[in-house]
Amino acid sequence: QVQLVESGGGLVQAGGSLRLSCAASGYIYRLNAMGWYRQPPGKQRELVAAITSGGRTIYADSVKGRFTISRDNAKNTVYLQMNSLKPEDTAVYYCNADVQFSPHDYWGQGTQVTVSS
Repeated sequence: QVQLVESGGGLVQAGGSLRLSCAASGYIYRLNAMGWYRQPPGKQRELVAAITSGGRTIYADSVKGRFTISRDNAKNTVYLQMNSLKPEDTAVYYCNADVQFSPHDYWGQGTQVTVSS
């Protein structure tokens, strides 16, 4: 079993910054891609950013140039640095991990990010 624990959410004013962290623990042979998703109120969950084990990244168009995803493979941890936050970034942010040899991927419990105008 693998557990993902997120931290770093909170309330911030527009234009501010937050850094989310997600630490994976448990039976992990190897972490493949890891990513951050978000679910705004009343909307579907969407991909924000993802990173492969080799460091290749992808971003949603809405966050390009403002958010940066990174990972520390030695710590089994992925980060999301969020700058120039906007009210429309308000959502519950979820960490996702693809674990090699696991039949399914894993999700964290979610962390609330609220951006006030």
